[in-house]
Amino acid sequence: MTNLSRLAVLALWSVLTASAAAEEEKWISLFNGKDLSGWTIKIAKHPLGENFANTFRVEEGILKVSYDGYEKFDQQYGHLFTNLAYSHYVLRMEYRFTGRMMADAPKYVNLNSGVMLHAQPPQSMRFDQGFPSSLEMQFLADEGKGARPTGNLCTPGTHVEMAGELFTKHIAKSSSSTFPAEEWVRAEVEVRGHDEIIHRINGVEVLRYQRPVLDPACTIAPAKDITDAGGDVKLGYGHIALQAEGQPVWFRKIELMSLEKK
Repeated sequence: MTNLSRLAVLALWSVLTASAAAEEEKWISLFNGKDLSGWTIKIAKHPLGENFANTFRVEEGILKVSYDGYEKFDQQYGHLFTNLAYSHYVLRMEYRFTGRMMADAPKYVNLNSGVMLHAQPPQSMRFDQGFPSSLEMQFLADEGKGARPTGNLCTPGTHVEMAGELFTKHIAKSSSSTFPAEEWVRAEVEVRGHDEIIHRINGVEVLRYQRPVLDPACTIAPAKDITDAGGDVKLGYGHIALQAEGQPVWFRKIELMSLEKK
C-alpha cells in the first residue's frame, strides 16, 4: 500500500470514527444507574408514587423488578413511567429475566415483561387499573415449549394499522428468534409519533405498524376515560413505562435519541 493509499484509509477512518462519536452524543440516558430519578411509579391497588414492597429497585447499576417483598401477587400490576412524554424518538435498552414468576399470577406472565409506548400519564390511571392505555413492546423468553419470539406488540386500550388495515387483535407476533431467560437481549424501538413504530431486537427489525389509536371499548386499559375527558383518539405521543407484571426482570442501558426536528 502506498503512502497516499494509507493516508486515504486513515482519513476515511477518521471521518467514520467522528461520525460514530457524534451519533453516540445524541443519546441521553433515561436511567442514571443510581436511583429512580426521572420516573414515577404506579402499581395497581396502591397510590401514585408508592413503591409497594420495593418492587422497583436499583442494585449495582441495574434497574430490577423484584417480588421478594410480596406475600402474593394479587393482580398488583405495576409500571414505572418516565416523567416526560415523548413523540418522535428511538429508545434502546437491554433486559434479562431472572427468578420465577409469582405463583398466583396468570400463566402468561411467565418470563414476560415489556416497555409501554405512548402510554397515558400515570396520574390519569384508576386506583386499581392494571395497565395503562398504550402500545407494549413485549419481551418474552424461552419456556422450553417451542418458539417464543420477543419484541411482539400488545395493545392495551389501543389499535394499530398493519399493511394498511386496522389490526384489532391484542397481540401481533414479531419475527424474532427465541432467547434464553438469563440472556441479556438488546431491544430497540423507533417511534415516529402517529405515523409509524418499528421494533428491533439485537439490531434486527422484527415488527412494524402504523397509525395507533385509542380503543374506547377496551376495559382492561379503559381508554374511554381519556376520550371522555376530551383526549384525541389518535396516539402521537405519550410516556414510556417499564412493566412489572409478576415476573422478576432486570433492565439496563436505557437510552433515548430524539428524532424531533429542531
